[in-house]
Formats: sequence, structure tokens, C-alpha cells
Amino acid sequence: MNQFVDITNRRVLYRMLLMLDPLAQPLWGKMKPQQMIEHLIDQVQYTNGTKIPSWDGPHENTEGRKQRGIYTDSEIPHNIVLEQLPDALTYPDLETAINQLMKELDAFDRYFTTNDVKVIHGGFGPLNYYEWIIWHGKHFTHHLKQFGVVM
Repeated sequence: MNQFVDITNRRVLYRMLLMLDPLAQPLWGKMKPQQMIEHLIDQVQYTNGTKIPSWDGPHENTEGRKQRGIYTDSEIPHNIVLEQLPDALTYPDLETAINQLMKELDAFDRYFTTNDVKVIHGGFGPLNYYEWIIWHGKHFTHHLKQFGVVM
């Protein structure tokens, strides 16, 4: 699974994120670069204790989805839409949003270091820290490919 972004290598990740052009057009989808970063912030906040995910599982095939989503080299499909884009941006510019994302990732590490927890993923159920590292890596890779930062 080494074709995915390593979210634990924050220096490299930060440099990749700074490669984003605020005016870049996506290769697919409708997000602008800052919307994508703010989306990643939102998703990481569900895994760092800032936002509390809900889940009414277990559901049929949850474990199978988890195995395929986490433990294979499968990528997130292009043009998958699971939520509406917000009407307004939260941060004043892309660089500020990127810096906030890095802070949220640091909070993610601290949350799992200081809490013996698993955090809910809507499709895969409870995930531990290492499973979230894999999933966030796949998710970040998906969006960085969307803007041509990684191939």
C-alpha cells in the first residue's frame, strides 16, 4: 500500500499540500483546492475528537467493506459524492486552511495517543489509529490526485 500518501510524514505532506495552486481546476469533480482542504479538515476532525461521528451499525458487509477499503490497494473511485459542498469557505485562504489541516492531523495523533479508542468510520465501523492512518492516506491521495499533485 505504499502508493498512498503517508500522512505520518508531515514534512513531505506539507510540501505536497503547498504545491496546490488556489486557482487550479480539478481533473474530476467540482471542488476547488481550498474546498478540498476544508473537506479534509472536516474529515480529520471526526478522528481527532473535535467532532463525534455517529454510526448505527454494525451493518451487513461492514467487515467486508473495511477489509476492501483498508487492507487492499484499492483507490477511492473518482466522482464519488457522499456529501454536499458547503456554500461558504471557513478559512480566508488556501494556506491558512492547509496550516489548519496540519494542526488537525497533530490533534489526531494526540487523540489516539492519549485515548484508548477506536473511532467510527461511516462505512467501515470502528477503526483504530493505524487503520485511520491507512484510510486518511488513501483519502488524501484521492484528492491530491484530483489536483495533479500526485499521480
